[in-house]
Amino acid sequence: MDPCPFVRVIIESFSLKLPPTTKPITSTTGIHSTTTPCYCKLRIKHFPPQTQFIPLSSTTSPPDTTTTTSAAVNFHLDPTTLRRLQGKPVLLTVSVYTGRMGQSCVSNGGKALGRVQVVVNLDGSVTKPIVFQNGWMKLGSDVDNNNNCNNSNKPVAVLHLKVRSEPDPRFLFQFGGEPECSPVVFNIQGNIRQPVFSCKFSADRNSRSRSLPSDFTMNNINRGWMTPFSSGKEKPGRERKGWMLVVHDLSGSSIAAASMITPFVPCQGSDRVSRSNPGAWLILRPHGVSISNWKPWGRLEAWRERGPIDGLGYKFELVTNSGMTSGVPISQGTMNIKKGGKFCIDETLKDSRASPLSNIKGFVMSSSVEGEGKASKPMVQVGVQHVTCMADAALFIALAAAIDLSMDACKLFSSKLRKEFLQDEQDFLS
Repeated sequence: MDPCPFVRVIIESFSLKLPPTTKPITSTTGIHSTTTPCYCKLRIKHFPPQTQFIPLSSTTSPPDTTTTTSAAVNFHLDPTTLRRLQGKPVLLTVSVYTGRMGQSCVSNGGKALGRVQVVVNLDGSVTKPIVFQNGWMKLGSDVDNNNNCNNSNKPVAVLHLKVRSEPDPRFLFQFGGEPECSPVVFNIQGNIRQPVFSCKFSADRNSRSRSLPSDFTMNNINRGWMTPFSSGKEKPGRERKGWMLVVHDLSGSSIAAASMITPFVPCQGSDRVSRSNPGAWLILRPHGVSISNWKPWGRLEAWRERGPIDGLGYKFELVTNSGMTSGVPISQGTMNIKKGGKFCIDETLKDSRASPLSNIKGFVMSSSVEGEGKASKPMVQVGVQHVTCMADAALFIALAAAIDLSMDACKLFSSKLRKEFLQDEQDFLS
């Protein structure tokens, strides 16, 4: 099982110093005063632009990275992009604005203050960290990046930022078919596709307990990790329960599983799973020498969001060593039901002071999810530093399957599911 080269371009340590001649801007102009942090839009060709708030500074001293309120901005470069950019300089443009930040930096009253540009040379970035810029730069429409903020007597706004790259190798996996079809999972390295796991999906709708770890007790359930099953008043077909996907290694041993522990049921008077009563999965790993014993690693909740855009809402919690009574949220969000999206765990996208667990660093994993009604063969990326053995990788495969299956579990109850979700009872753990 071999990793693929990825590189992360990181822009951080944002700070803005406005010239002393800048006049305070009143609320009547629709622009914030100079005491309000500004924002910037970061662009690299062929990548979606990203927006970031910038704190203001009264001095040109380097910002204190331990107290800064701005998070880092990341651009992820996959192997295909790295090959395309080999030997070519990449231009990062940072355009700075002040005013209200709406859906568009320019069209919602933002006043342009200027921009800076940084040349990023990715040669060698696959093997070592590189710093391209770390300091103050003058803002202007015609930017000379070789000039520092002290080369002109004319007062100008100056922007501090640090631009760097670091290697971010990842394992690439792809399901050979839809998770409910019990597919093989391949490790991808360039043009090589090597089978590394097999999956077995079960949809036993007639049992409420068979998908639970055998060492679970009612005490675990009553402590709040499992929301109650439906009261039994639902009509047949008005709950989706008992789904389970087990991941096997090439020897056939069960090394990870995703088990639906709380059924997906529609809220009263509706045909959708609500946020107030989500369905839930446990992501499990074997515990002890018996493959019939399982230990929870994480818990995934999912529901159908209401709003202008129909969405799949989700929250993933990591189980800590303190046991089943506490879970630490490490990923939550919404993805478009029709278009699908990407489930991601990436701690570098968060304020480092708010990181839930000190041992979770950098990119963890991502998984593609197709929109409702589309054939889905999830592509899974896992950070190398989070995989010490095949069983570690299998946990992320099980999690990727659970989020993909949640798209079906949250399908409107007025719609029919495919036949794979209506199997008769089978024993997939024997």
